[in-house]
Amino acid sequence: MLDTLEIMDTIRMITVDKLDIRTITMGISLQDCADPDAKAAQKKIYDKITRLAGNLVEVGREIESEYGIPIINKRIAVTPISIVAAASECDNYVGFAQTLDKAAKAVGVDFVGGFSALVHKGFSASDLRLIDSIPEALTLTDRVCSSINVATTKAGINMDAVARMGEVVKAAAERTADRDGIACAKLVVFANVPEDNPFMAGAMHGIGEPECTINVGISGPGTVKAALEKVRGERFDVVAETVKRTAFKIARAGQLVAREASRRLNVPFGIIDLSLAPTPAVGDSVAEILEEMGLQSAGAPGTTAALALLNDAVKKGGIMASSHVGGLSGAFIPVSEDAGMIRAVEAGALSLEKMEAMTCVCSVGLDMIAVPGDTSASTISAIIADEMALGVVNNKTTAVRIIPAPGKGVGDSVTYGGLLGTAPVMPVNAFSAADFISRGGRIPAPLHSVRN
Repeated sequence: MLDTLEIMDTIRMITVDKLDIRTITMGISLQDCADPDAKAAQKKIYDKITRLAGNLVEVGREIESEYGIPIINKRIAVTPISIVAAASECDNYVGFAQTLDKAAKAVGVDFVGGFSALVHKGFSASDLRLIDSIPEALTLTDRVCSSINVATTKAGINMDAVARMGEVVKAAAERTADRDGIACAKLVVFANVPEDNPFMAGAMHGIGEPECTINVGISGPGTVKAALEKVRGERFDVVAETVKRTAFKIARAGQLVAREASRRLNVPFGIIDLSLAPTPAVGDSVAEILEEMGLQSAGAPGTTAALALLNDAVKKGGIMASSHVGGLSGAFIPVSEDAGMIRAVEAGALSLEKMEAMTCVCSVGLDMIAVPGDTSASTISAIIADEMALGVVNNKTTAVRIIPAPGKGVGDSVTYGGLLGTAPVMPVNAFSAADFISRGGRIPAPLHSVRN
């Protein structure tokens, strides 16, 4: 039972500290939509999505109105299309992406994720068709997101896939050069991809998931920062305890929304994703939390330690609020979607290399990073390979969402508006990795029994 003080505290978190629920994401299995006739398969996909998710947006708005908790996005995640489309006799899968886009618009969701493939150990013919279709698919659609898992701790790193994804990222940027390469903002490369992640661009409905489920992603960087302002100068024990207590309150709001959405849609509740997800708005920044701990700027020495504390405390606090926690669960550090990160890059305090170090202790990876448009495909592949290695060796999820900004260099920026924000173009190490990437093959899985 909530007491009056807790109710008032929650109201203050919503109205003053920018507490919101980032997303309600409906996961839908499309495995029963496979058909040798591609058009028949696409019709089954459209019919199933619009049938199951027809009330998703309306229910989200009802919960927002009744409980006063803003729910920023309503989204859909589907079975990786490389699995669903494998039975169809067609050369590319652009038609499947257009079907997903049409269904997303029909039900009114912001994004649909799952134009995806899992290739960490090798490619099927269907995987290759999907990967080849990505640049055109993300150019011709507005709401479709794509993800490719190229590595796992048990399988190692598929370096052929890493090499191919560098070329795909470049092609996606060039096809949407008139829109600052926005296709790359809808494409992410993973190691150890979670099957129940509700956040884009990497959301998918894994093959171990039920027929349909509701997953909820929380937010709340502004709420955590506001809590830390009250313990300024205190020891780190107090900082960690404060973050834990705040994360518990945020996650409890997410649990309430998840249960209500699940009940009203008559769809099983899946997981709460405990990630702190920033927005470009001032006061809703993960970087500002780190600075509140005592750093002059995100990226300064000490940033990795501060982020490690934050990530751990969020998980410890949030997990008390829900029995089913999943997805990515941690702290996101996207550059373009975080006002503090943008400032840190523009001031020269935050480099690509420091961000890579930070991804060892956060929940995702190099996210929404713009680099010069003339960055080669092999260099992008090498950046992906480095990030995949961190995920594989540390047995965690990592990802890369990188934008080679067409026609732009360091000092310029790309702007997408909304939650995707603005990303200053960051410098990239100019030394070549072309011979390294051209080797291909698979980097073996790491040994975990002898650790130091």
